[in-house]
Amino acid sequence: MRDVLLFQPIYQERVWGGRALESALSRVLPAGAPIGESWEIVDRPEAQSVVRAGKYAGLSLRALLTKHGAAVMGPAWPAEKTFPLLVKWLDCHERLSLQVHPPAAVAGELKGEPKTENWYIAHTGPGAQLIVGLKRGMTRAKFEQAVADQTVEACVHRFPVAAGDSILVHSGQVHAIDAGNLILEIQQNSDTTYRVYDWGRMGLDGQPRQMHLAQSLRSIDWHDFEPVPVRAAPTSGVIADCPEFSIRRVVLGAGERAHISGGEQPRLLSVVSGRVRCADTILERGENALLPFAAAFTLVAETTSIVLVTENFAG
Repeated sequence: MRDVLLFQPIYQERVWGGRALESALSRVLPAGAPIGESWEIVDRPEAQSVVRAGKYAGLSLRALLTKHGAAVMGPAWPAEKTFPLLVKWLDCHERLSLQVHPPAAVAGELKGEPKTENWYIAHTGPGAQLIVGLKRGMTRAKFEQAVADQTVEACVHRFPVAAGDSILVHSGQVHAIDAGNLILEIQQNSDTTYRVYDWGRMGLDGQPRQMHLAQSLRSIDWHDFEPVPVRAAPTSGVIADCPEFSIRRVVLGAGERAHISGGEQPRLLSVVSGRVRCADTILERGENALLPFAAAFTLVAETTSIVLVTENFAG
């Protein structure tokens, strides 16, 4: 298999969403709704990516892996195994809830799924910030009291961000995304989120959204203090490395090339700036492609570009 695999986006309405995917990424969105997420690559019972062009157009990701798993993922890949990552664009027009994903050690007990994720900030509004982790010295007892007193904002680690910054958010890290961030999220294939606090907001139905305080308190890493983001840089390098995946930032000037070897592992290619050609496929800013195990590819930058290459996720 030598195809660059592109999928139809699945748009998700969210109370905190907006319309930035139209202006920033030239997407055509469902009319009249706050779109918070675009699920770019997903293999879940409730959501299936569908190949949008080429020889495999119309196949779901599940069907693709069932029929061609060895070519896409490698010869040892079981056909029934779920694709291990989920790729999303997030338009955070408003602040997201303060939340946490359960670490593997407690996820089964809570009937949830662990989720470690990486956020790459593609665009920000003035004063944009992120919340990840606890302020140094915070304890569970202090945090619980702050939730009761509605002063939890004073307990969490907030920091400013700019386009090109990124941060790896591990399962167990309490976190939130402030308003004004357009983010590419590359994560474990999980949809378990426990809300700790929602800043007094109502949901799309006009009612308070469900909180999951007991599950959150069980999941939070109480020794996770003030993590540091990876700041934007004009050079290539690793921006995330964890047991679930790793991500390389590849910076290319116009006309420059990058070679991706075949027969090693599948990779994800995410164009976060500029435009590149991969084989006979032009990838615009915002596009996410799955490069199969079996083939080698050469990227050629049509303009100055930044591409994220996600690898080491196939086991």
